[in-house]
Amino acid sequence: MWDEAAGGRVSQPPAFQGGGGLVSTVDDYHAYFQMLLNHGMHGSEQILSRPAVELMTTNHLTPEQQAARDALYRNNVHLMFGQGQQGGWGFGMAVRTYRGDYAPIGQFGWDGGTGTTAYADPTNQLTGILLTQVGLSTPDSMRLIHDFWTTPYQPIDD
Repeated sequence: MWDEAAGGRVSQPPAFQGGGGLVSTVDDYHAYFQMLLNHGMHGSEQILSRPAVELMTTNHLTPEQQAARDALYRNNVHLMFGQGQQGGWGFGMAVRTYRGDYAPIGQFGWDGGTGTTAYADPTNQLTGILLTQVGLSTPDSMRLIHDFWTTPYQPIDD
């Protein structure tokens, strides 16, 4: 185990709030992605406006940024599934801008450096969350994530 829950690195608030070290649960991830799929609604409460959700889940890369991103991931595709194949970036998450495998355009979410993956698919009203916590130190971690995402799409008949 990389970081024990009791007394571990994430058992207390960090000295500096940043983009790394965010901690959550499967239930929280699921509620978050369901809220985004419901256009900002969580139950009967509007958490985010529809325009805010649209901005978050729409690609905002300029053509120059897109070209640099494509070159980076094209050269690392043997290591990457997930974000590397998404095509774009919204506000804080990858946004699929082309269909190169199982998921349709519009899928959004992210992969984490410790072997996590969480995405939502508005077309199929599907969310998926895998929190392995094994890191991305071997190609097996990315293969596991790829297999995880292939499985729910196999029975979908387009």
